[in-house]
Amino acid sequence: MKKLKRKWLIYSVSGILFMGAGLSVLGEAAMAKAFEKGFMNWFLLGTLGLLLFFAGLSVFGQGIVYKSILDQKKNDFNGN
Repeated sequence: MKKLKRKWLIYSVSGILFMGAGLSVLGEAAMAKAFEKGFMNWFLLGTLGLLLFFAGLSVFGQGIVYKSILDQKKNDFNGN
């Protein structure tokens, strides 16, 4: 149970951090486009931002899987 709880915490927090970083980079890309910094600059930043965001979403989703397994094991242990 402790291993599952640790995995749940690590995956959930990491996913949220990746999503936040991705949105920040995506915001930088939007500002670079608004200030006409050049196509490759904002395009690569935007792509990196989307990559980070969706990777974070995937990692967070795995954290949800671990949480549901943990909850199921708790219910089985308590006889519910």
